[in-house]
Amino acid sequence: MGTWIVTGGAGFIGCNFVRSALREADARIVVVDKLTYAGNLQNLRDVAEHPRFQFVHADIADRAALESIFRDHAPEAVLNFAAETHVDRSIDGPAAFVQTNVVGTFELLEAARQHVAALAPGQRERFRFLQVSTDEVYGSLGPSGAFSETTPYEPNSPYSASKAGADHLVRAYHATYELPTLVTNCSNNYGPYQFPEKLLPLMILNAIEGKPLPIYGDGGNIRDWLYVEDHCAGILLALEKGRPGEKYNFGGNSERTNLEMVDLVCALLERARPGRDNPALARAGVPCYADLKEFVKDRPGHDRRYAIDASKAREALGWTPAHDLEAGLAATVAWYLEHLDWCAAVQSGRYRRERLGLGDR
Repeated sequence: MGTWIVTGGAGFIGCNFVRSALREADARIVVVDKLTYAGNLQNLRDVAEHPRFQFVHADIADRAALESIFRDHAPEAVLNFAAETHVDRSIDGPAAFVQTNVVGTFELLEAARQHVAALAPGQRERFRFLQVSTDEVYGSLGPSGAFSETTPYEPNSPYSASKAGADHLVRAYHATYELPTLVTNCSNNYGPYQFPEKLLPLMILNAIEGKPLPIYGDGGNIRDWLYVEDHCAGILLALEKGRPGEKYNFGGNSERTNLEMVDLVCALLERARPGRDNPALARAGVPCYADLKEFVKDRPGHDRRYAIDASKAREALGWTPAHDLEAGLAATVAWYLEHLDWCAAVQSGRYRRERLGLGDR
C-alpha cells in the first residue's frame, strides 16, 4: 500500500478527491492543508477516522515542513490541489496567490525532486507529481472553439497568472530534472463542499435568504461546467494511466452563460422549496427566486468564454463525465439545502458573501 500526499485536501475539489481516492484506490492518503478560509476540517469530518487517512496542518510554501512530511511519509504520489482560487480575491490581494500558487508549488516540486533523487530506480519510475490546474490559464475564447492541451497560455487575472506560472514550473521540472509530472486543467467545477463565495453556492444561499442574486455585467459570460466527482474520477485516471510530462484537459461539455446558470438554480429552488412558501422572499417583497436577480458592475478583466476540448482525456485515459448538468446541478442544490449547518460553519463570521474584486476601477 503506497502513500499519496494530497495538498489542499481540505478545500472544495481536494476534499471530494480524498473521498474518491479512499473509495476507489488502496493508497494511504495524507492531506496537507494550511486551513485558510476556504480550507476547513469540516470538509473532511466524515473521513477523519478512516484507517487510511491522515491530516497534517502545514503550508506548502514552508520548506522545512515539507521536508519533514516527505521524510515521514515517503509518498509515491503527490497531488497538488493547494491553491488560492477565487478570481475576485486575487484582484483585491494578488500577493497571497503568488505565494501559495507559485512559491508553494515551487517548494513542493523541490521537496519532490529531493525525495525522488533518493529512491531506487523502480520506485522513481512509479512516482508521480500531479498538478491540478484550471482552464483559466488559457485566457478567453471567442464565440467558437475550445481549449486543448496545446492552446497557448494567456491568463488575464492574477489568479490565472499564478496558476499558469505554477504549471510552467511543473513542466520545467519534468524537462530539466526528469521529475515524473502530470498537469490537469479543468473547467468550472461545481458540487458539494464548495465555499460560498463561488457562483452557485452564493446564488443558492442568497436566494433562500431572500438576498439579491448579483450577476456580473450582462450575465453573458460563458463557462463549461463540470461536476466535481467527474473531475476527481479524471484525476484518478490521469494518475493511473497518464504519461509523465503530459497534460490532460477535463471538461463537462456543458457550456452555459452565468445568467442561464442562475436561472437554472432559481428553477430548481422553486421545485425544492417554493418561493411562495419562503418567508424570506415575502420579507424581500418578491414572489419568486428569479425576482431577486440583480445585474451589477462587471469584474475587471472578466474572461468572456471558456470551453474545454476533453478528447485527449477521453482517448488516452478512457475518461468521460458521468453527470449531465441538470442532474449534477439538482444534486448540488439538494446538498446545500440539506447542509445549511455546514454553510454557516465554514463562513464563521469571516466571510458574509460580500462583493469582492472591484479593484480600483
